[in-house]
Amino acid sequence: MARHKEFDRDVALAAAITVFSEHGYEGTSTDELLTAMKISRQSMYDTFGDKRSLYLQALERYNAKSVARLVADLRRETSPVKALEGTLLAFASRPASEAARGCLGVSAVCEFGRTDADIARLTDSASAVLSDVIHAIVTDGLRAGEISPDIATEEAVQFLGAALSGMKVSARNGAPEETLRGIARMAIRSLR
Repeated sequence: MARHKEFDRDVALAAAITVFSEHGYEGTSTDELLTAMKISRQSMYDTFGDKRSLYLQALERYNAKSVARLVADLRRETSPVKALEGTLLAFASRPASEAARGCLGVSAVCEFGRTDADIARLTDSASAVLSDVIHAIVTDGLRAGEISPDIATEEAVQFLGAALSGMKVSARNGAPEETLRGIARMAIRSLR
């Protein structure tokens, strides 16, 4: 008779996300993961597979939640510029403990670049979803006259994505909230 799992898969995966966010893939040992996840080695292999498989599942879950949170923030305002500004400022205002942990998505890009096809696929997918939403908002902003007509839509989308990634790296490096808010305000001013 099969034994029932004695842990919550989602809770264990959230713990793995935290460890991978703090230490990266290479910097995380299996023992650290098991301790944080509060599961046995066999339970990890039975439920998640090996460390790489666990990392891919963690990255996929993290990216989905992170992008969903950003998209929800982007859709809170009817004014395109206010939506963009509100999203960047909301990111800048996250609790210091969350900011210090870092973004697993940005960490994956920095650690692996384009060398791992599975990781690149996950980061590309998340980026595409976010870029599509930002593209629509920038297009609406141009149409509404909130964004300068000499701004190229694709360049603005890429710039805003780079600004957000830069804010994530700065937050991980300990930048205070006011510094991050200044970056957000500068990014928005560049659109006008």
